[in-house]
Amino acid sequence: MVAVLFLGIAAYIVYAMAAMSDGDKEEKCKDLVLNIEDAENADFINRESVEKLLHNNNIYIKGELLKDINVRRIEQVLKQDQFIDNVQCYKTANGKVTINIHQRTPVLYILPDNQDGYYIDANGEIIRNTDYPINLPVATGCISQKYASSCLALLGSYLAENPFWNNQIEQIYVSINHDKRYSIDLVPRVGQQNIHLGSINNFQRKLERLSIFYKKAMTSIGWNKYSSINLEYDNQIICKKTN
Repeated sequence: MVAVLFLGIAAYIVYAMAAMSDGDKEEKCKDLVLNIEDAENADFINRESVEKLLHNNNIYIKGELLKDINVRRIEQVLKQDQFIDNVQCYKTANGKVTINIHQRTPVLYILPDNQDGYYIDANGEIIRNTDYPINLPVATGCISQKYASSCLALLGSYLAENPFWNNQIEQIYVSINHDKRYSIDLVPRVGQQNIHLGSINNFQRKLERLSIFYKKAMTSIGWNKYSSINLEYDNQIICKKTN
């Protein structure tokens, strides 16, 4: 009796799995669920641009048979976009296809002397040939790609993550000093002074000192009191008055 019951249950399970399999073969995608991380901080990727990229590669999702949707190919195609850092695509049991996208966010626009410009993200990755209008600080001067990716990306990330500095700094000028090392000057949006940062080393501490100076002095004496502010030396701020 027990054996007969077991065989009956096993037969039902085999039948149910076969029925589900047959159903899956004919099930169509009901919807495309698109999740874009960091969308509140950058909007370089949206649903329209994702669907356009897929359609340009003859990939259609909604209304297509689930068995015909190749999620690995979808990931490969979307990764062609310079603003997409990572992507995961998968099918769900309710007949939907989900795409999770982590976008690459530029932090600086680099315009080296006598070279074409490009964007860099927080990881130092280079983004070229984009039609997106991006309002970011511009780094100009004698800049190698290695220096931009390894050093300026750190400075750009710091500015982007700090609301005050993100609004205050509009240009970064890079030159080679007498020791043949990179030297940085910052051009603020408010005030007419040149901010000499010097080496990229300890730039966080230098800007923290300047922030304290702004709060304690500049608000009372005026933003145009000095023509230059030198932060190059440890624990010092050297100011030159405007003529």
